[in-house]
Amino acid sequence: MTFFSSPHVRGWLTFSLLAAIAVAIYCTGLRGPFLFDDYPNIVDNAGVKLHDASLASLVRGALSSPASDFKRPLASLSFGLNYLATGSDPLPMKVTNVLIHVLNGILVFLFVRTLLKLASDASPRPGNPSMVAAWVAGFWLLLPVNLTSVLYVVQRMESLANLFVMLGLLGYTHARARMQEGTDGRWPLVALASVGAGTILGLLAKETAVMLPMYAFVVDACLFRFKSMSRLTHTTAWDRRVVTAFVLLLFLPLVAGVSWLLPGLLRPEGWATRQFSLGTRLLTELRVVTSYIGWTLVPTAGSLSFYHDDIVISKGLFAPWTTAASALALASLGVLAYLARRRFILVTLGILLYACCHVLTGTILPLELVYEHRNYFASIGLLIAVVPLLANPSLPRRAVRYVLLAALMLLSTLQLVQTAKAWDDPVSLARELADRAPKSPRAQYELGRTYVILSHYSPSSPFTPMVYGPLEQAMQLPDSSILPEQALIFFNARMHLPVKDAWWDSMIAKLSHNKVTVQDESALGSLAECLRSGDCDLSKPRMTMAFLAALDHPDPSARLLATYADFAWNSLGERELGVRAAQDAVHTRPGEPAYHVTLARMLTHLGRIPEARAQKDVLASMNVGGALDDDIASLETLISARTVPAPAATR
Repeated sequence: MTFFSSPHVRGWLTFSLLAAIAVAIYCTGLRGPFLFDDYPNIVDNAGVKLHDASLASLVRGALSSPASDFKRPLASLSFGLNYLATGSDPLPMKVTNVLIHVLNGILVFLFVRTLLKLASDASPRPGNPSMVAAWVAGFWLLLPVNLTSVLYVVQRMESLANLFVMLGLLGYTHARARMQEGTDGRWPLVALASVGAGTILGLLAKETAVMLPMYAFVVDACLFRFKSMSRLTHTTAWDRRVVTAFVLLLFLPLVAGVSWLLPGLLRPEGWATRQFSLGTRLLTELRVVTSYIGWTLVPTAGSLSFYHDDIVISKGLFAPWTTAASALALASLGVLAYLARRRFILVTLGILLYACCHVLTGTILPLELVYEHRNYFASIGLLIAVVPLLANPSLPRRAVRYVLLAALMLLSTLQLVQTAKAWDDPVSLARELADRAPKSPRAQYELGRTYVILSHYSPSSPFTPMVYGPLEQAMQLPDSSILPEQALIFFNARMHLPVKDAWWDSMIAKLSHNKVTVQDESALGSLAECLRSGDCDLSKPRMTMAFLAALDHPDPSARLLATYADFAWNSLGERELGVRAAQDAVHTRPGEPAYHVTLARMLTHLGRIPEARAQKDVLASMNVGGALDDDIASLETLISARTVPAPAATR
């Protein structure tokens, strides 16, 4: 047998070719801009803009993410290291994402190859496991549904978390396979360490890694049935160590987590910032999770629109009717998984992995309804269920199945080429996404915002007249935030042009009648900052009306209160009002250091030194790894300057 005729080598060569094609396609989209959540997490996040590699800077960067209370320190630190090496250019950050994607592809290849070897006794022989694994992993690298986890820089959080999930799952599966051979006792420890370490490290990138124990449970249930071979009796029986590990790593944390979350989720205020309730979210997710299957296997430009804020919320099983149809489809998928469990175990395993991936983001948590990057791991499950069946040479109608597999891969590749190319330029990207989602307020807003950036706030720019159409269209679409109005007001105010009353009226009406969203808070903050800096000619009475409309809702967020505190202090000159709003922000979210810093500065300015020192002491108790050293030192200098007695008068 020659080197290249080895099944193992041919599998690696096939995977390498497909991976090279995927990299070449992604390279056509590397010059594109930052987008959407890239701005709060990277572009406007001073914490990730590291200027040195000192411990304090690294810790500050790692704990700087506004995306989550858990801070996602590993992902944030990686953004900071990118900035330290190459500055704020998005291209190197996207190159890093492509490398992580390829590493994930290698792990998918190794994992699927292991699964195929383990499943060969219970299923029709898959032929060359390395070759079939190469098709699965290569297909996965080329899926356009995963593009946002690569070219959308901030979703490195997802791909990096997935890297540790795959490492943990691969280590667990390998260790459990060795435990079937009755080998030495280190393998149970390897299995436990793989799941434990993979979960912990993955959580440092994104919370989705918490699902690793459930994935391991599904793999064990399908392939090992929680059994191991005894070294003493050489018989296979239930392994108490495995069962105990899942009780400790999966079921007890699951019960504890649901018990902790559920009381808050059952209260209406738990959904105050969303346009849906727990019930309507669960109904809508039936359609969403079903749609993801089509978007993965048969992708189209219209489905992969990036922005999905135009989705219709399900009010009942037949409102719309596709809710019931989706429920039936998912139930049928469950029946298929059950029926396939003996002869086609990888079909069962793939379906279960897909379903488990959406347990976190597609059920009771009050997250936004739809995001393509949520399929980054789930798509692996779908391909495990589909590709080995289509590529299996021992099943009938081989030619038909091969043609179907080739057609699906070609469709994905062509769609990835089209989408990646659009991501290479800010204008082409904005236009492409707006065309794909004409009813999406965010898509139309981002098109107008792109024209705003390109206009450089010059009345004579050719992009200036192009700003108003998409922003006014976005403003009028159902369920839009105040971002379009904010952009229009900001744009004209920066150019010292008249601001239409209709824009202010629409903004204030939305803030009065709708729940205040994160996007609304960002919009108000942007206007307040522009007014404070003197760059915008804005009406202070109108701004005050907008803030009061937003604050009139129950339980305003700490971020909104802090923004109002800054506006009252700096723009209105209302010092006591600013302090009260800052105190409310601290009370609402006491674990956020920035709010304590702001309040301490205000109190110091007013001469309320004991209260300012109390805030500084709180900061000292939160100072992990020296991340707050600069803030604390600055406050100490400020307080000292206010408390130094004046020099004695000379005669």
